Amino acid sequence: SSVFVQVPFMDGLTMKEIAPASAPDANVYTKFMRNHCCYDAIPTSSKLVIFDTTLQVKKAFFALVANGVRAAPLWDNKLQCFVGMLTITDFINILHRYWQSPLVEIYELEEHKIEDCREELLKYSNHTLISITPDSSLFDAIYSLLKYKIHRLPVIDPESGNVLHILTHKRILKFLHIFGTMIPKPRYLQKRIEEVDIGTFKQIATVRETDTVYDALAIFVQRRVSALPVVNEEGKIKALYSRFDVINLAAQKNYNNLNMTMQEAISSRACCVDGVLKCYPHETLETIIDRIAKAEVKTTLSYI
Repeated sequence: SSVFVQVPFMDGLTMKEIAPASAPDANVYTKFMRNHCCYDAIPTSSKLVIFDTTLQVKKAFFALVANGVRAAPLWDNKLQCFVGMLTITDFINILHRYWQSPLVEIYELEEHKIEDCREELLKYSNHTLISITPDSSLFDAIYSLLKYKIHRLPVIDPESGNVLHILTHKRILKFLHIFGTMIPKPRYLQKRIEEVDIGTFKQIATVRETDTVYDALAIFVQRRVSALPVVNEEGKIKALYSRFDVINLAAQKNYNNLNMTMQEAISSRACCVDGVLKCYPHETLETIIDRIAKAEVKTTLSYI
């Protein structure tokens, strides 16, 4: 679900209205996003990594880890254009697809180039690069993210062909959080999250401490979630295992050991991880948006 309301129907994409259409402030955020272009949301300083499709897969994922980024545009030197994106999701799909394959040893993939794996990766993603221009509205950017079910949208200058930035849900939310203070707050922000029906409250995907990393990968692939609560035998949350944690398997060269338990994977994380950010059903939508934007996280856990 989304905090952006009144998005029109197109190609099967519909969104719930969380404010009555007759409410005078129902379209405040829609108008805000229409009145700002993608260039406005580009930070003054950010890191962008671009990969040539002839780069080895192993080196590409190492580079993602080393630079602390989650995705990179792919440049095809033969076609002289950008042809796609390489993301952490691709790494997860590669590990999940090949780890139990009788035909390919996982270590053999280290020598594969990105272009060698493109055909396999395209089974899981869009066949063409979805991008947007810097002059396009943020409304159009949000719509593309939702319509194509993607998490990253390259902003490409149509004149130079250069990638200027990669827009994400998080960046747009941060922009709204900073500059949205200049516009009236919609009344639905004061509604409790249990009222507006935002978030997942049923059939929540979790992984047990005793499950393997491969089990977690399977859930990531099947459920298309960004993070998994790691629970103990009593069902209590002990940690959160995210897609970004999976990419650290490359840095630690543990992708040959997907049989390790989640407990082992959590304890071996190289970087310091803060505690799980929580929210409660009785808290308002405004409170949760503020918490997410300030913490710069993608996923929060709601306690009932």
